[in-house]
Amino acid sequence: MKVTRARISDILIIEPERFTDQRGFFLEAYHAERYKANGITREFVQDNHSRSQKGVLRGLHFQHPWDQGKLIYVPRGRIFDVAVDIRRGSPSFGKWVGVELSDQNGKQIYIPEGFAHGFCVLSDEADVIYKCTALYNPEYEHGVLWCDPDIGIKWPISEPILSDKDKRNPILRDIQASYLPVYMNKN
Repeated sequence: MKVTRARISDILIIEPERFTDQRGFFLEAYHAERYKANGITREFVQDNHSRSQKGVLRGLHFQHPWDQGKLIYVPRGRIFDVAVDIRRGSPSFGKWVGVELSDQNGKQIYIPEGFAHGFCVLSDEADVIYKCTALYNPEYEHGVLWCDPDIGIKWPISEPILSDKDKRNPILRDIQASYLPVYMNKN
């Protein structure tokens, strides 16, 4: 398993080892001890699976104070996955990381608590599976507008298919401070 720190070092890009032969391939999508050895120590308590068509953009979503860390991978299709640092006081507040995840490259992304998450679908259809460190709680669900000009995400699509809720998300600077997590310096 290869683990690389993203531009925002709390985010990890993971490439599980893939064993391929004439029958296809095999990989371990998750192995608690290996992930723990690479700094992912939180327990996952919920798995989610979404299927979306080309051009769908989901996000940017987060929960607070019921914050969720996520481990995301794509067993079918191709997406552009994004994490935005929304931790008040963080040196990378409002910065983003994007990575292509697909069934071809086998990459995963680990996004710890304190980040908004979203993705857009690049293939005709994509299945996205993500493990969460906290249960979904609609009372604490929030969002950031996908095209917030202050964040400046370079999405690979220009006219996404959005839910009504995601169309109404506020920009980050308009979100009440109490709805945002606080950065805890680990040093």
